[in-house]
Amino acid sequence: MDKRQLKHFAVLLKTWKRDLMQEVDRTVHHMKDEAANFPDPNDRATQESEFSLELRTRDRERKLIKKIDEALLTVDSHEYGYCDSCGVEIGVRRLEARPTATQCIDCKTLDEIREKQMRV
Repeated sequence: MDKRQLKHFAVLLKTWKRDLMQEVDRTVHHMKDEAANFPDPNDRATQESEFSLELRTRDRERKLIKKIDEALLTVDSHEYGYCDSCGVEIGVRRLEARPTATQCIDCKTLDEIREKQMRV
């Protein structure tokens, strides 16, 4: 992968991370502002359910931010874009679709097949 492509993906990953961090801040402010002690148990349950869903979403995003940070480290070390399993260069189209991808499409497909077989 050349320097231009590495820079493109670094900008893409940093922008994605910044957007996710802004969502985290928005969630914190929203939960502080919207938190109320409703006298009606149904209203309280609805609010708790909404907060729970929002927190699960943020937890998934927290894990994604960790993957983005890991991808940024590989960009810095010029190892970004290579499959962790076989070492082959991951296609640019795959990286555009999933910038945190660590496996080429063939290795990922094989992992998914193995995973599906283990569940059965």
